[in-house]
Amino acid sequence: MKAGTLRDRIRIQRRLPGGSYGQPSNTWEDALPGPIWANIRFASGSETIRAGQIASKAQASIRIRKRAGITAEMRAVCDGVEYAIKAVLPDHQHREYVDLVCEVTNG
Repeated sequence: MKAGTLRDRIRIQRRLPGGSYGQPSNTWEDALPGPIWANIRFASGSETIRAGQIASKAQASIRIRKRAGITAEMRAVCDGVEYAIKAVLPDHQHREYVDLVCEVTNG
């Protein structure tokens, strides 16, 4: 993989543990020591009306260099945009990169 194709700087974050009653936390922390290089590509987008307001949803694929420990419970953040990781797809053939199937929503 050419270094020039990875032009975006992202942070991978994990959700902090919830409260004592099992409710999920809304607080996130960096799962890696710093930002990593990535290539963000948008596959599709849609709009729906939810509770009387338009809500948009976009599907994205984020390609990063091969790295272990990233799960579908994490998220990626780039320039203030949060990408919920839905699946982690490793490159079994060349073992060079990992594709993160993500979703970004505005509400």
